[in-house]
Amino acid sequence: MDGLRTVTGLKAQKKNPERINVYLDGEYAFSLARIVAAWLHIGQALTAEKINQLREQDTLEKAYQAALRLINFRPRAEAEIEKGLLSRGYSGEDCARVINRLKQAGLLGDHQFAHQWVENRAELHPRSRKLVAVELRQKGVAEEAIEQALQDLPDESTLAYEAAKRAARKLYHLDRESFRKRLVGYLARKGFSYDVVSETVRQVWNERLEESGSSLE
Repeated sequence: MDGLRTVTGLKAQKKNPERINVYLDGEYAFSLARIVAAWLHIGQALTAEKINQLREQDTLEKAYQAALRLINFRPRAEAEIEKGLLSRGYSGEDCARVINRLKQAGLLGDHQFAHQWVENRAELHPRSRKLVAVELRQKGVAEEAIEQALQDLPDESTLAYEAAKRAARKLYHLDRESFRKRLVGYLARKGFSYDVVSETVRQVWNERLEESGSSLE
């Protein structure tokens, strides 16, 4: 049949064995991901339509692998994956298909990401619920997922206290007024309200005095 091309060679690339060089009619034609090229064999006839399909599948596979690398570096929101793939030149349609594949594999999902983010913040970098919500919105997480994840956080006073205790370790050498100003500013930047900040700073300072055997006055 006119238009048919015959597979005459399939060779793994030396620098990247997961890429297969495909030779058609005795000449190098293109390369494919090993998983895409797996069904090809020497002597196989390919139509132009099939060749285009193979290239499309290869593009999707490359996009998928790129997305996996992003996720392996750190957890990502769906919008972050889309942004990362678009910046690499993949189409919106390809992004959508890759994201759907990742979600089906349980490797991606805004609810999952939001819960991980909230857990990380609570355990390692305490801050206000308001600020956590802002961070998640900046990453493109849907409001529903944000609201659900925020339910896992302790109350504001507990979060402020945990944040203050961590920061106070580096401030105990200061006098009372300097200590108060530095810690108030720190907690304010973490998104806590004035009332919560004031009470928390007083609590942490008093605990420090009790530990050192001093009096408030």
